[in-house]
Amino acid sequence: MTQSAAQQFKSTRSGRLVVPGWMNLVPGKPDAVEVQLDVVPEDLGRTHASLLIEYWATPDDLTLQSVLPIRAFGAAQDGWCAIVPAAGRVLVRAIDPEPTPPVLASHWINVDPATVPGTTVHVRVAFPAQPNPVQNLLNPGRA
Repeated sequence: MTQSAAQQFKSTRSGRLVVPGWMNLVPGKPDAVEVQLDVVPEDLGRTHASLLIEYWATPDDLTLQSVLPIRAFGAAQDGWCAIVPAAGRVLVRAIDPEPTPPVLASHWINVDPATVPGTTVHVRVAFPAQPNPVQNLLNPGRA
């Protein structure tokens, strides 16, 4: 499912870079699902934003956690992905500490053990628009 490109693996299916460490996560469970991370073009210029990606093999077992800066998406023409077994949960959190208030949004993906190997899942990441000063004045007490 992958090929090495100068110390960085790429998915042979999509050509996307694989987030480092996101292959062969559970011994005895083959890679089956490609989780493609799609950041909308409007957010590629965010300076401090990042994605926190977690894989939980079981509800009690945080198997892997990685941080991927949004800047990495502008540098990778084909995008990024994570490859996981057909079991467990993937949590993707979009974080941008720069605005006030900071942005934190999350999305769980439950991977069914009956998932067909080679399945692709797309996670679209779109940060909410910053409120303008007039909106803040119209909504006192809301930060």
